[in-house]
Amino acid sequence: MGKIIAVTNQKGGVGKTTTAVNAAAGVAMLGYKVLLIDIDPQGNATSGVGIDKRSVKHSAYSIMIENVKAEQTVMETEYSNLSIIPSSIDLAAAEIELVDLEHRESKLKNSLALIKGKYDYIFIDCPPSLGLITTNAFCAADTLLVPIQPEYYALEGLSQLMNSVRKIKRRYNQYLDIEGVLLTMYDGRLNLTQQVVQEVKKFFPRKVFATVIPRTVRLSEAPSFGMPIMYFDKSNKGSKAYVELSKELTENNRRG
Repeated sequence: MGKIIAVTNQKGGVGKTTTAVNAAAGVAMLGYKVLLIDIDPQGNATSGVGIDKRSVKHSAYSIMIENVKAEQTVMETEYSNLSIIPSSIDLAAAEIELVDLEHRESKLKNSLALIKGKYDYIFIDCPPSLGLITTNAFCAADTLLVPIQPEYYALEGLSQLMNSVRKIKRRYNQYLDIEGVLLTMYDGRLNLTQQVVQEVKKFFPRKVFATVIPRTVRLSEAPSFGMPIMYFDKSNKGSKAYVELSKELTENNRRG
């Protein structure tokens, strides 16, 4: 059965979609069968793996609102072992439309149950908010991968996220756990970075990935070419970091 990992942080600009795309592509490169699900209305993960959003017939919206089967929404990417359930602009309305539906928090979970066994890993790129769409991801997920930028406000966002996780565990998904916290846009020369890292490790003992993602221009350039970083520039330090993260994540799961 596939492990479902939601990549989440309600704070924008921390490398969430970059992490979802490159972790999914990196794990797929290791030979695992991977599905990436884009439930962010901005659809950056969709375009980040080379899918033209205008060509999308069925999307994550179709699953949650129109009761389309998940298998009908899966699209193949040109990258080895990597498929995607794309986003669409309609997802922006889903937050409101879900309110009136029965079992609105488990629409995604129920749909994915039918295809979960076909994949080794399923990564969900969540919106940068904690509304009903993200709640669907948390209900469906086994674990959360939390990218954070080591800056002053990072810990404030983490405590808000953990409050939401506690509520979801209490009401809908008692098994939800933290896969790991990933430090992104990392610059070890800054004193503030070191201070935040120490605080995060106190907050999440044994849950902070050893791999850190450095700040690099190539990581922000790759999506405009519709390519994960390891296909765009495999010699780049950001590419090497995401390959290391993929190895660390899969090794942790083999041990677990």
